[in-house]
Amino acid sequence: MDFLNNNLLTVLIVLPLVAAVVTLVYHAAAKNENDLKWVTLGFTLLNFLVSLALFSKTAVAGASGFFFEQNVTWIRSINTNYHVGVDGLSFWLVILTTFIMPIAVLSTWHAVEKRSAAFYIFLLLLESAMIGVFVSLDLLVFYLFFEASLVPMFFLIGIWGGANRIYAAVKFFIFTAFGSLLMLVAIIALYYAYANIPGGTAAGTFDFVVILNALKMGTLTFAPQTGMLLFAAFAIAFAIKVPLFPFHTWLPDAHTEAPTAGSVILAAVLLKMGTYGLMRFNFALFPDQARETAWLFITLAIIGIIYGALVAMVQPDVKRLVAYSSVAHMGFVVLGMFSFTEMGMQGAVYQMLNHGVSTGALFLLVGFIYERRHTRDITEFGGLANVMPVYSTIFVFTVLSSVGLPFLNGFVGEFLIMIGMFQSHVLGITASVNWNYIAAMLAGTGVIFAAVYLLWMVQRVFFGKVTNDKNRTLSDLSWREIGLMVPLLVLMVYMGVYPKPFLSRTTEAVKALQERVMHQAGGTIERTGLTDPLNK
Repeated sequence: MDFLNNNLLTVLIVLPLVAAVVTLVYHAAAKNENDLKWVTLGFTLLNFLVSLALFSKTAVAGASGFFFEQNVTWIRSINTNYHVGVDGLSFWLVILTTFIMPIAVLSTWHAVEKRSAAFYIFLLLLESAMIGVFVSLDLLVFYLFFEASLVPMFFLIGIWGGANRIYAAVKFFIFTAFGSLLMLVAIIALYYAYANIPGGTAAGTFDFVVILNALKMGTLTFAPQTGMLLFAAFAIAFAIKVPLFPFHTWLPDAHTEAPTAGSVILAAVLLKMGTYGLMRFNFALFPDQARETAWLFITLAIIGIIYGALVAMVQPDVKRLVAYSSVAHMGFVVLGMFSFTEMGMQGAVYQMLNHGVSTGALFLLVGFIYERRHTRDITEFGGLANVMPVYSTIFVFTVLSSVGLPFLNGFVGEFLIMIGMFQSHVLGITASVNWNYIAAMLAGTGVIFAAVYLLWMVQRVFFGKVTNDKNRTLSDLSWREIGLMVPLLVLMVYMGVYPKPFLSRTTEAVKALQERVMHQAGGTIERTGLTDPLNK
């Protein structure tokens, strides 16, 4: 048990790699390829069960504030370490990753017939890379995991995607790789900046905790222009991954062409790497610049919320509609983050989880109907509630969760973000106009538009008479498909009715990050009254 506690995060990263090797060996031995899905499912379930050890009450945070921390020398010549750990920002994202992977595997049970061994190997490699991103505390190690996550998804889209899969895969790779290279330049610059600290040891470091402590103590400082350039390099990489308007154009194509499992993972986990990176690195390392550019990110977030909703409204393809809804929902996350209020930032972290659950579920449901009809065109459907009542009920319930119906998960996150933005002072007040109120109200229109495009889609697809004879003989959900949806549906209700267990895990980390940004930027801490009730 001590071994697991001391190496838990490493086990979570390595276990999928072991599974990939087992899958490859099993395939090379010319065994039945149909068994590979069972091997992959078994390992992803095992990794999820192992990740539950993160809930251990005996875990104690280290001096740096991270739990299950492990820090060992990796490449001594450049002073880089294998340094991993979790805190409130990353805790639920690791759990979300291990939770969603078995669901993604089960979603492909009968959908992947060609090159199944390679498909499952890429899924496992992707899981390892995603977990690595959320737990890395060395900037170089973080970058390597961040880049490593691109390759499996590139092949998942490019080999098992739709008709325009090559275009979508290449576009996805070019966009995200470009941003990553900018971040790499900034990481190297930080390394040499630390090496040139006056009176220092002349040894650079990639360790996030070491660099952060140097910044807090004032031994490492940046000229305003240098700090802004470094902030921008990190921010562009993460804004592309979110994706934030106007860097969003790769997402609809990637989502539409990706296989169901790829779309689920992309929505549930990969997009969160962007918002997580902004909070972890941009806010912590460059608080002055984060404060100074808040107006820009809030503006882009609001544009993304409204633009994503309006474009979703006119989409003829159900999957593409859901893809554009992601642009709008992730805009809410960015809005809450840059409110710099405790409530808004808590809501942003919570909305990351909500989006993973609700939008991941929507992509699963779209995949189910595509396997039956091999089309996602809204005009091809109509009256499905008459022939697929179970499917229709679950779909409508998931849509209500995504819209933000009270007592479902989507409501909690959006409510916290909106209240946090109303309480914010980040945009200031000019000529008797409170721009924070204006921003919150403009973002609120996105909630209304979400109800319009999602409920209108539901009306056209599920209600009325069956207008296409091909739909009359469609089979309802199988027990496997229902079983896939049950845990997601339970989470939608539980997170909407009782969010305290989720929020209490993130409170301390969010509060520390908010104070870091506001104090460092010379601002005033904006108390929201959220912390005390959660800690009681």
